[in-house]
Formats: sequence, structure tokens, C-alpha cells
Amino acid sequence: MKIDQNVKRSRRLRKKLYVNEYTVYGFEVSLNFKEMDESALDPFLDEIVNFAESRNLMIAGGGGIDVFAIFISSSDRYGSATEEDRHALSNWLKEKSLIKDVELGDLVDANYSF
Repeated sequence: MKIDQNVKRSRRLRKKLYVNEYTVYGFEVSLNFKEMDESALDPFLDEIVNFAESRNLMIAGGGGIDVFAIFISSSDRYGSATEEDRHALSNWLKEKSLIKDVELGDLVDANYSF
């Protein structure tokens, strides 16, 4: 669903609809693992969740040992993920030896970009 951000609305309605100054941003991450055992997936999931929580982010999505796709956004109600968060996660993932390749999407409107 797309919503017109340029329509004049009251502050209360803008906040309720998460538009204009209340827009929440996040980004997609997809990665492929190298040859990996199923038992190594749970520890990796714990690590990535701990990393996200340390930056006040939350993760939605998942996958398996072949393909893994998630969406990252802020855990604050009207907070957004930032470019700094994108770069920090990218660097953190590149340090992991069990990851073959990583793709990070641009910051997008978490409520209306899909």
C-alpha cells in the first residue's frame, strides 16, 4: 500500500500513519552462507540478534543454511535504522567466516515500501 506523503494532515494523523516526520526507515539484508552445518545456524542467529539489540535494532525475517533474508529497523516506536547502522552491520557480517556474500538494501520506508 502506498500513501501520499504530501497530503496535508493533522499532526495526530501523521503520527498514527507513520508519515512525514514520523516515517520509520529500515533496510533489507540477504546473505548466503558458505558450506555450513545446520548446528552452526543457531549460534549465528544468537550473535546477529545480540548485535542488533546492542544497536537498538530489531530483526524480522529469517531463512535457513542456504539463503537468509531479514529486514532491520529500530526497536523504538518512531525510531529508524540509520546509514551508520547499515555500515556497522555490513562490517560485522564481513568479519564472519561462515558468510559467503552479503547484500544490504537502501534505507526504505518500513511501513509503505513493500
